[in-house]
Amino acid sequence: MAKQGKRLKAIYASFDRDTIVSLDQAIRLVKANAKAKFDETIEISMNLGIDPRHADQMVRGVVGLPNGTGKTVRVGVFARGAKAEEAQAAGADVVGADELAAAVQEGKIDFDRCIATPDMMGLVGRLGKILGPRGLMPNPRLGTVTMDVKGAVTAAKAGQVEFRAEKAGIVHAGIGKASFDEGKLLENARAFIEAIQRAKPTGAKGTYVKKVALSSSMGPGVKVDLATLAAAAS
Repeated sequence: MAKQGKRLKAIYASFDRDTIVSLDQAIRLVKANAKAKFDETIEISMNLGIDPRHADQMVRGVVGLPNGTGKTVRVGVFARGAKAEEAQAAGADVVGADELAAAVQEGKIDFDRCIATPDMMGLVGRLGKILGPRGLMPNPRLGTVTMDVKGAVTAAKAGQVEFRAEKAGIVHAGIGKASFDEGKLLENARAFIEAIQRAKPTGAKGTYVKKVALSSSMGPGVKVDLATLAAAAS
């Protein structure tokens, strides 16, 4: 912990944490200060003017990051017959029906994203108490309940990110790794920002995007100038 304390103190001393910078400058700062011994994830956090407790103010969706996330995503698919074969051919890590449901009930969850064909939802629905809290429950609005199994698996593997507003109205996601070059991180950040702006709910009143910050897994947050987001999303 002493080493981490010294490292963070050095990072804090390298820039004014109260300074608000442009999106590209924030990426440059966060990337430069991601000096842990592993490839840190670069994360974006957006504080929105919403109350997710109201159905007409929920922000939820998916976005495909043009340069991926840098993470290896394990995909599980509930399907039978030809659709199960399609999932396997597309690169799904775990494919099954009753036997996969039994494994999940036993606590064996070997996937980070879960996809199901519509006919499987009767079976998958019984797993709601297990999959739901982990954010793994398939949802047609997110494209994870679909007959296009190949497309869903491919998108998940390519860096598709799910987002959902938390109770405080904050949405966040990893937009790449510190090893990504600045241009790729900027493109991913723009894609995420555009997705959040498109997902503005009908019940949102007043200022929609209140605060935005970037950080790395082990680093401090860098505040982003909201005026630069319009340019970022254009």
